Amino acid sequence: MSKPSTKPPIEPIDTPFNRRRFTTSVATLAVGLGHFNLARTAQAETFDHTHAWWTTLLKKHVVVLESGQASQVRYAGFMADRASLRTYLNALSAVTLATFATFSKPQQQAFLINAYNAFTIELILTKYPHLPSIRDLGNILSSPWERQWIKLLDKQVSLDDIEHAMLRKPGVYDEPRVHFAVNCASIGCPPLREEAFVAEHLATQLSQQTLRFLSDRSRNRWNPSSMRLEVSKIFDWYAIDFHKNHQGIASLVTFLGQYADQLADAPDDRARIRAGQFDLVYLNYDWKLNDAKATVS
Repeated sequence: MSKPSTKPPIEPIDTPFNRRRFTTSVATLAVGLGHFNLARTAQAETFDHTHAWWTTLLKKHVVVLESGQASQVRYAGFMADRASLRTYLNALSAVTLATFATFSKPQQQAFLINAYNAFTIELILTKYPHLPSIRDLGNILSSPWERQWIKLLDKQVSLDDIEHAMLRKPGVYDEPRVHFAVNCASIGCPPLREEAFVAEHLATQLSQQTLRFLSDRSRNRWNPSSMRLEVSKIFDWYAIDFHKNHQGIASLVTFLGQYADQLADAPDDRARIRAGQFDLVYLNYDWKLNDAKATVS
């Protein structure tokens, strides 16, 4: 048996006293909602869309190789600056879904790309330096990309959630070049950019990342002896993203044809690539950690 209630009886709502109380309660609720909306607006306005904190860390700990075609990461340096990294991660985690909805699409894309890359660094640091590959963080039941350990937009998500359920969600951004922006901490990946992605320059940054990756002959190249185009496994895994006519990209063949000058040297070979007269071969992906192994100063 429950304890009898000690609350006073409820007065009829239609008495003058209670009308005033009801009116006051509604007004209080309205003020509270107003404060909530103001706080949400303030969060949207105060979030640093320049991602300056992240850029500072990237400029310090990303080693650009071969004129930007590749990069390595000083994970030991990130380990020394882990408190700063977590400050940035906490800023990302503090953004609510409602606030995120107020961002422009380029702001949303930049936010999600930077989040993916920054949380990937944090994931590596959980086991660094005893970590040959990011894949070693997984097990037979789950890959490291499936673990829902990231607080983002009011829920726990995984790296896969950020990439596939958010960035690649059909009809939202439809940007296949995102594959050259997100970095999986492996040698086979497109280079981790040495600055944050920002809305104002996102289109240019994505174009640069694409050009960098397609210029890297260790990952993408014309083989004159076999007369085949050898490209990254990324184009096999995500071929569908290059067949939706997004950003003017109607097919993977036509997309690669735009980068004939980067993929081959001889004029005839470049002409073949532009004309789509080639067979594709997908190269093995190098999952070794993209660690610069530099001494921390």
